[in-house]
Order: sequence, then structure tokens, then C-alpha cells
Amino acid sequence: MNLRLDDELTEALKKQAELEGRSMHAVVLRAVERCLARNAREAMVRETATKEAAKWHELMERLK
Repeated sequence: MNLRLDDELTEALKKQAELEGRSMHAVVLRAVERCLARNAREAMVRETATKEAAKWHELMERLK
């Protein structure tokens, strides 16, 4: 896999790597891991909310 960044993103990534004392590669890996974890959590919340909404739909309608 190749990752092509524009000059602005490359410079920002270099600065972030320097601040953290890590390689640019490590900074990108951590960012991807965090993004995937966040997306997985959000999907789980959406799925749970959908199931619970269906489960309690009739009761919620009666309470209106």
C-alpha cells in the first residue's frame, strides 16, 4: 500500500511525529487504529440503539 499526502499534510505529519518522538509511520498507524476503533464503537452503538428501539417501540407509542 502506498499513501500519498499533499505537501501540507506531509509537513503536519512530520511535525506531529517530531512532537511525539515517533516515526511518521507510527503516527499514521495509530491514527488509523483510532479511527477504526471509533467506527466500530459507533456501529455497535447504532446497532444496539436500533435493536432497543424496536424492542421498546410498542411501549413508547403507548406512552405518547
